[in-house]
Amino acid sequence: MRSRGLIVAVIILAALTGVLYWSQHRKPPAETPATSTAATPMIVKVDPSTVAQLVIKQKGADPVTVEKTKAGQWQITGPKPYRADQEAVAGILSILSGLRSDRLVEDRATDRAQFGLDNPSAEVDAGTHQLLLGDDTPTGGDVYVAVSGDPRVFTVPSYEKTSLAKSLNDLRDKNLLTLSQDKVSRVELIRKGEDLEFDRTKDGWQMLKPSPAPADATAVNELVRSLTDARMDLSGAGAGFAQATPVGTAKLTGDSGVQTLEIRKNKDDYYAKSSATEGTYKVDSSIAQAMDKKPDDFLTKKKT
Repeated sequence: MRSRGLIVAVIILAALTGVLYWSQHRKPPAETPATSTAATPMIVKVDPSTVAQLVIKQKGADPVTVEKTKAGQWQITGPKPYRADQEAVAGILSILSGLRSDRLVEDRATDRAQFGLDNPSAEVDAGTHQLLLGDDTPTGGDVYVAVSGDPRVFTVPSYEKTSLAKSLNDLRDKNLLTLSQDKVSRVELIRKGEDLEFDRTKDGWQMLKPSPAPADATAVNELVRSLTDARMDLSGAGAGFAQATPVGTAKLTGDSGVQTLEIRKNKDDYYAKSSATEGTYKVDSSIAQAMDKKPDDFLTKKKT
């Protein structure tokens, strides 16, 4: 009986030794990443700092060309010269800096027409890469894309197309004035009946017209903010400016010189003409309201 127990103990000891050896010498399985980059291949990878020109083409519209100036600012040069919205251009370049696909549809597509890529709805040309945006996928939510010269066809979310295929109006700088709010040193409001004028001194804002007096800094700063933040409404025509009744003209002196903003009203619509940009535009009524305040609204309130 003792010999049988000894044999069983030896067998158990050998089994435990084998398990211990296996656990110490086995190779752990390779970790599987949460998301595999191989499953979402890179479509384009552009270094934004190297891009000097961006051309966006859409069906039924003239190509929009945006170029970087010597000062490092983006400027629309075609179809007409306009100031560009710097953030809008930067947003496009940010996407192109690492655009990955949702899915690789075909590795070597021989018939791109079935994806709408033979005559794409939009093209984004960053110089080194020309991205083609085709049809929506049958199930919706995605769009077919390809790169010129690359036989592969991918899909990306539809919102990527919306973020890339920008129109001329999307890329335009909507600000009517180009002055910095904190650099404005003088404000004049030329209105029917009574003008207002303010000057920024080392002691703060001073009212010069209609009569000299210390001005309430908060009130004048709010006026300056409203004027320098004034934006054109490109969704509405500005042709009504010529027939509209003058409300007033703001004349601001600042870091970019002297700029004027003329406001007019026709029924419930307001229109603006700026010396800093070509054309007339529809604007929000808040601009006219800011210019329509009385002199007392800008005077320092006496403490009671």
